[in-house]
Amino acid sequence: MSDDFSALVESFKQFGVSRAFGPAQQIGGEELIPVAVVSFGFGGGGDGNNAAGGGGGGMVFPIGAYGRKANGSVAFQPNTLVLMAMMLPLVGAVGVSLRGIIKALRS
Repeated sequence: MSDDFSALVESFKQFGVSRAFGPAQQIGGEELIPVAVVSFGFGGGGDGNNAAGGGGGGMVFPIGAYGRKANGSVAFQPNTLVLMAMMLPLVGAVGVSLRGIIKALRS
């Protein structure tokens, strides 16, 4: 089981910013450094009678890149589509909260 677990851990080392964007690039005299939110997890277990299992999963959200110009200044350039998708749960929660507050105020 420990060999299987070690193999699982090694496979998850491949998740990261490089999976979403690749390495930093030089484009038109500007260095682009990718930025991403990375989350992964894994687990395993057994019943003590030679029955065991495990698994894992992960996700990478490419949120943008830092651009370093030739003069040394740095600016963040967001991936607006992913940022908007990541904001949907927050917008939904605010909407539900406002609906509850308005309903309570009317009562």
